[in-house]
Amino acid sequence: MANILLIDDDTELTSLLKEVLTFEGFDVSEANDGEAGLSALNEQIDLILLDVMMPKLNGIETLKRLREKWQTPVLMLTAKGEEIDRVVGLELGADDYLPKPFSDRELLARIRAILRRTTSPANKANDCLEYQDIKVFPGRQEAFCQEMLLDLTTTEFALLTHFISNPGEVATKEVLSLDVLGKRLSAFDRAIDMHVSNLRKKLPNRADNKPRIKTLRGRGYLLVEE
Repeated sequence: MANILLIDDDTELTSLLKEVLTFEGFDVSEANDGEAGLSALNEQIDLILLDVMMPKLNGIETLKRLREKWQTPVLMLTAKGEEIDRVVGLELGADDYLPKPFSDRELLARIRAILRRTTSPANKANDCLEYQDIKVFPGRQEAFCQEMLLDLTTTEFALLTHFISNPGEVATKEVLSLDVLGKRLSAFDRAIDMHVSNLRKKLPNRADNKPRIKTLRGRGYLLVEE
């Protein structure tokens, strides 16, 4: 059973969502502002649903603070049209966002897609994917580059795993959105672009100073071969 922390000041909505998620088998705890949410966060939480507009500490500032210590997956809940908040949220390490209003079905699909990326069989904990100076351990959700542990969010980890599994192959945004985010790419959706940008910043430069991930305008991205 996955543990979900719901941080939203709309008590009517949180009550409804808690009922829906509990019925689907999730263990749900709730907080009605950012400060309370940060206090409630612990190692047992598998996923955070985080609203943007809240009193005391808004969702963006809450995300910024929790990313200083935690890499727990975060699904941002944003009001329709809050494009700037979505972009900033992704830049700060949110795994995905869902505009309000949303259906129960869409919310559950996003939650399950994120949890699938973070849940691996224990007996595969030591399996390793390796390419050049990068090592990825899917079962442990750990990645190393030049022997250094990379501080990646779950989505960045999933992106790197995809690239390592398909070096030199063009990955379109449509494919990455389905494989990594578990959703179809919609018009003006910049989530994949932001996650790739964040991943690039966290990967050390290659010895030859060539980019590790190349952008192919109008086509997608690829992991550069030797």
